[in-house]
Amino acid sequence: MTILQRLRGFRLIAVFALLLPLAACAGDDDDTPAAPSSGDVKEVPPEQLYSAALTQLDRGNWQPCAQAFDEVERQHPYSVWARRAILMSAFCYYQGNKYTESIQAADRFITLHPGNKDAPYAYYLKAVSLYEQIVDVGRDQRRTEQAMAALRELIKRFPQTDYARDARLKLDLTRDHLAGKEMAIGRYYLKRGEIVAAISRFRTVVEQYQTTSHVPEALHRLVEAYLSLGVVKEAQSAAAVLGHNYPGSEWYEDSYALMKEYGAKPSTGKPFTPMPAPGSDTSSEVTPTAAPVPAAAASTPAPAEDSGDKPKAEAEKKDGGGFFDWF
Repeated sequence: MTILQRLRGFRLIAVFALLLPLAACAGDDDDTPAAPSSGDVKEVPPEQLYSAALTQLDRGNWQPCAQAFDEVERQHPYSVWARRAILMSAFCYYQGNKYTESIQAADRFITLHPGNKDAPYAYYLKAVSLYEQIVDVGRDQRRTEQAMAALRELIKRFPQTDYARDARLKLDLTRDHLAGKEMAIGRYYLKRGEIVAAISRFRTVVEQYQTTSHVPEALHRLVEAYLSLGVVKEAQSAAAVLGHNYPGSEWYEDSYALMKEYGAKPSTGKPFTPMPAPGSDTSSEVTPTAAPVPAAAASTPAPAEDSGDKPKAEAEKKDGGGFFDWF
C-alpha cells in the first residue's frame, strides 16, 4: 500500500470519527422529547382569575368561588388582587359553612394586612365564623369561649364600626349561652343531691353573668340549695336580693313561698328537697371551685304585690343598694 493510499484511509477514519457524535445526538432528539422549559407554562393574568371567581360568586357556588380566589393569591401573591382575593375567599368559605377555612383566610389577611381599611371586616368574619359554631348547652363550650374572645377583640379594636355594634349584640347572647351552660350543670348537681357543687355553679351565674336572663333562676336555686342544707341565713340573703332586683319574677314568688314554709326551721323542721325544672339534666360533671358568698340582706322580702310588708323594707335598708352593688 502506497503512502497516498494510507493518507486517504486516515482521512476517511477522521471524517467518520467526527460524524459519530453528531449521529448520536440526532438519535437522542428523535427518541426522547425535550422537557418543556418554565416559560412554556401559561400564567393567567390576575384580572382574569379574579373575574372568573366573581362569576362563581354571582352563581352562589361558594366552594368553587373560594378556591378560585385562592388561586389568585397562589399565582400572584404580591399583587393588589391577592389582597382582595384573601378576604373574598374568607367570605365565600363562610357562606359555604366552611368555618375553619374562613377563619384561616381571615387570620391570613389580618397577619398580612393589619392596617388595611378592610381589617375590621376580617375580624368580623372570624368572629361570626366562631359564633355560628356555638353548640347547645349540653356540649363542650370551647367554641363559645373562642367566639366571645373574638367578639371582644373586634369591639376593642374597632369600637365605632357597624361590625362592633353587631358584635356587642352577639356578645350578650354569648354570655347568656355560657350562663345557660352553668345553669344546666347546676340543675344536674341539684337533682343528684350534690348541693355544694350546685351552689358553686349558681353563684358563678350570679357573680360572672349578672346581666343575663338566668340570674333570677340562679338566685332561686340558691334559695333551694341553702334551705336543703339548713343554711337559712344564706337562703334569706339570696331571696332578699332576688326580691329587691326582680320583685315581679315568678322565681321570687317561689322563693318567697319556700322561705315562708321552711325559712323559720333551720334543721329541725321537715326536710326540704329542691326540685329542678324537668328536662334540665346534663351529662357534664365538673369539680366546683370555691367562691365567696356575697353579703346580702338578712330578711326575705315579700313578692311585688306585698310591697308594703315590713320584711322588704328591712331588707332594702340593710342591703344598702341593689344586687349589683355587691361586685
